[in-house]
Amino acid sequence: MLEDFKKHQAQTTPNPLGLHISKAQGSYIYDASDKAYLDLVAGVSACTLGHCHPKVVEAIQRQAESYMHVMVYGEFALEPAVNYSKVLTSYLPPSLQSVYLVNSGTEAVEGSIKLAKRITGRYELVSMRSSYHGNTMGSMSVSGMAHQKDAFRPLMPGVRFIRFNHVEDLEQITERTAAVILETIQGGAGFILPNPGYLQAVRERCSAVGAQLVFDEIQPGFGRTGRLFAFMHDEVVPDILVIGKGMASGLPCGAFVASGEKMKELQSNPKLGHITTFGGNPVVAAASLATLQALMAEGLMEQALEKEVYLRDRLQHASILEVRGKGLMLAVILKDKDTANSLILRSMNLGLLSFWLLFEPRAFRLTPPLTISFEELKFACDTILTLLDEI
Repeated sequence: MLEDFKKHQAQTTPNPLGLHISKAQGSYIYDASDKAYLDLVAGVSACTLGHCHPKVVEAIQRQAESYMHVMVYGEFALEPAVNYSKVLTSYLPPSLQSVYLVNSGTEAVEGSIKLAKRITGRYELVSMRSSYHGNTMGSMSVSGMAHQKDAFRPLMPGVRFIRFNHVEDLEQITERTAAVILETIQGGAGFILPNPGYLQAVRERCSAVGAQLVFDEIQPGFGRTGRLFAFMHDEVVPDILVIGKGMASGLPCGAFVASGEKMKELQSNPKLGHITTFGGNPVVAAASLATLQALMAEGLMEQALEKEVYLRDRLQHASILEVRGKGLMLAVILKDKDTANSLILRSMNLGLLSFWLLFEPRAFRLTPPLTISFEELKFACDTILTLLDEI
């Protein structure tokens, strides 16, 4: 199986973990020998409710029996997509009431860039150093790590990078700026939180010069930080909201959200200003709605903050420099990258799955399903501390 995997499926790194998966349930993933692994990754923050949550499975099965793909996005009124958009926006500020459903976070970023340019008639974009917004060409162009992009230049022109959390850099946002895009928590850089007042300062600068403010909530979103979206901690409202990952319990999904008036800019001059074949897929939308409803009904967001306190209290070790992030979006920063590599690889032998961050080699991620139990967290902490003692 592993040989076929490497031969017939394109790889993203020279050394993939290569687990042969047989099933997944709750907080656990099982390999072909039926060995269980406690999942601290959740598909890189995608499996909000864990694996095969019964309400999500039921919604998928019910919709699949009715109809699946029937038309490109935006032409037919598909009840699952309409219902999901209506429920989602009921939790959002009044200026964020129109949802464009797409297939992934990076496509949502692309759509947000196009929308901001149409709204403002400008082309310059401002993004943050050390940011990550996806791997398609536009998303890569506004991502802030040069070494990830150099092999693919030339990229989209007109992008300026400033330092995250440096208020003095905001003066570089001007009347030429179409949009400022930033992660509400910088993910690939190591789960860097915004300083108090920083998001508000960016909001005020954008409003002053007429630039659109785009918040990338692809990773922090859907309850992971203790609120539905991380920007809600700061009560700062973006012009355009970008979401993905945790929307549909592991099915491919994303969206960008703005006001109805702003979204009209994509309807004409030209028509089909943004179009997608599979966006708003009814099966995916049904899974998204079931995920959101379960998230809101089961108290999981409040529990995420309680579990953060538990993890921070337990993960005390000489090799741990700090724990960054919020809720169940945590990065454990170790003393060096070799310790992190060893921990991630050796933990698999003990039935624990963790993973790296993109740009912080000393870190391993703690982004488990929000449904993970305290008993399971205790096993994870005990295993991590035992391995750090050995390493």
